[in-house]
Amino acid sequence: MKQRILLLFTVIALISCKREQKISSSDWTQISNRTQFKEHDGLLELKSGNFTYNFKQNQTPFKKIILLNASMAGYISELGAEDLIIGVSSPEYIYSEKIQNLLKQGKIQNVGSEQKYDVEKIISMKPDAIFTNYIASFDNAYQLLKNNGIQVVFLDEYMEQLPLQKTAYIKLFGEFFGKEKEAEAKYKEIEKNYSDLKQLALKAKDKPVVLANEMYGDIWYLPGGKTSVANYISDANAAYIMKDNKEEKSLTMSFEEVYAKSPGVQYWVNAGSHTSKKEMLGTNPFYGKLEVFNKGKIYTIAGKEKNKANDFFESGAVRADLILKDYIKIFHPELLPEYQLTYMKELQ
Repeated sequence: MKQRILLLFTVIALISCKREQKISSSDWTQISNRTQFKEHDGLLELKSGNFTYNFKQNQTPFKKIILLNASMAGYISELGAEDLIIGVSSPEYIYSEKIQNLLKQGKIQNVGSEQKYDVEKIISMKPDAIFTNYIASFDNAYQLLKNNGIQVVFLDEYMEQLPLQKTAYIKLFGEFFGKEKEAEAKYKEIEKNYSDLKQLALKAKDKPVVLANEMYGDIWYLPGGKTSVANYISDANAAYIMKDNKEEKSLTMSFEEVYAKSPGVQYWVNAGSHTSKKEMLGTNPFYGKLEVFNKGKIYTIAGKEKNKANDFFESGAVRADLILKDYIKIFHPELLPEYQLTYMKELQ
């Protein structure tokens, strides 16, 4: 539908001689269907999910920000803008060594956790903006912050299912911090790396069958066929067991349902953060019935993990190229003989 509308706009532009201004949609920097931004008339306009923002010229670039989600730290670190952070929530989940050092020095403050934010402390710190994913249960806290003149920016980067769209949020952060050129250069670098790696994967002779994720309780949350996990596996030239599914969300399945789809699976990826196959089996004895558990290879996302912090969810939100490189190394090791895994780790 969107393509038809854009085509209609193009036709109108071509046949109209009295057009007074170009269609505003062509001015937008499109990160994804849910997130776009543009500059016009001295304003920076942002559309993010159900929220729209208009930042005046004197509001940006931001000089003091607070992060309420660890994943967003990846974008800040990639731009070398850690010094702009004055507060974070749940610092134990942040992997960045520089941000942790700034916390120890007292230059970044702990403003609470995902259970409860210290709203009074945040207000007293007077940040230019707070970046967070929208959580409905925190509506009262958000409103209190807004009532005190604090800009709360809701972003949906975690909902993006195309790897490079998640990376593209770096452009928005570049716009917010006056680092547009650095952000664009970094995006283009990652985009090129990703494209080159995708082409490299096509040289593989085999296309192994892949299983993903694990069980929580008696439910296996299997990524849908249009999720980021499925897209990475496809771009790494492997065959995900749910590749024909059209969902952009996880599918809830019983062990029996997954077991029925598991014959022939050679690789099991994103299998949590287990320390060993023995420990994994201890959490769920049913895993021992899977052929891939006994004869295949299993990989967790614990390659860059420190206590509660996992860099897969931080720098990995930006570095789609390195995640793809890990998957290619796993499925087609002969294509990257010298490369060592970054985010993934083989379970022994």
